[in-house]
Amino acid sequence: MKKRVGVACVVVALLALTFGAVAQPNEAWIPGLASLVLPGLGQFLNDEIDKAILHLGIAIALDVGAYYAAALLPFSYYSYPIVGLVHLAWGIYSGLDAYNVAKDRGFSIGVVENGLMFSAAF
Repeated sequence: MKKRVGVACVVVALLALTFGAVAQPNEAWIPGLASLVLPGLGQFLNDEIDKAILHLGIAIALDVGAYYAAALLPFSYYSYPIVGLVHLAWGIYSGLDAYNVAKDRGFSIGVVENGLMFSAAF
């Protein structure tokens, strides 16, 4: 029952974001959500390749460092959620950064004859 409620909440949130974005011409939430899931992906969509590599590298380094720190702490079995919290914190920061940059640049995505089109006004 708890899984169904969780899945329903996620679906409702995604639908709300999707229909909210249709009414607005700015679709900056796409890189923000992408970078929340995988740090650096939103920066890549914003055409900031160097920053995308940096964000992904920091995410990997933080995950590895938090894993080893959790392994060294006493009661290490209970300290492994630290790894997830560290990754979540970095994902939130990366997502906010990607969202703010996309919002400033006027990020939009659309379908054209040849496929998908990413647009950003510089």
